[in-house]
Amino acid sequence: MGLFDRVSRVVRSNLNAAVSAAEDPEKILDQAIIDMQEDLVQMRQAVAQAIASQKRVQQQYERAQTEANTWQQRAQLALQKGDESLAREALTRKKTQAETATALKSQLDTQAVQVEQLKKNLIGLESKIAEAKTKKDMLKARVSAAKANEQLQSTMGSMSTGSAMGAFERMEEKVLMMEAKSQAASELAGADLESQFAALEAGGDVDAELAAMKAQLSGGSVDQGSLPVADEPVAAPQDQAVDAELEELKTQLDQL
Repeated sequence: MGLFDRVSRVVRSNLNAAVSAAEDPEKILDQAIIDMQEDLVQMRQAVAQAIASQKRVQQQYERAQTEANTWQQRAQLALQKGDESLAREALTRKKTQAETATALKSQLDTQAVQVEQLKKNLIGLESKIAEAKTKKDMLKARVSAAKANEQLQSTMGSMSTGSAMGAFERMEEKVLMMEAKSQAASELAGADLESQFAALEAGGDVDAELAAMKAQLSGGSVDQGSLPVADEPVAAPQDQAVDAELEELKTQLDQL
């Protein structure tokens, strides 16, 4: 492959790409219909000219036929009058007109076939143009719908990336986060309350165990539902303070 062919192919490919990119479907459809209408006008003119030519040949054929018949009658008249020379001349003229009529009849038959074919082509072209007009309207509607959908998708894309829709989605996420934090705080508060009650319940067991230990130290026994009230040995002032504080705690517990 020569360099010129390669360069030519590159140029043509670039031109085709540029033309394809510049084509507007709606404008191209309208222009195609206009071109078809122009072809239809030319076809109608061609059919009209063919019909006019056919009529002229028809007239010439009929005139030649008439002339041939006229010279035939004249030849008979001249022969009846005894003028054989004049009759011969009339027959010569009659033969010429007859040959002309024959040639015109052949041409007329050919033109008749051509005119019929042109009429069929004209009808077919009119049908195709009518169909193309219907398709053009549908295609233009589809082009409009495609453009509208493309615009919608473009708008939705811009909204989801940084416009009002993006801000709306961020605020929605923020509200969900605030609700999650509030729920977590409520659960933590409930857990803290449970731990407080558990500590209180555990405190009763400690008091009972403390009473049992005191009973063992004093050599007595303690009922599991009450604190010991037996005589206890004299305790040191520090032990007395502890006992007094314990008694005060027990009194507060009884009042609860």
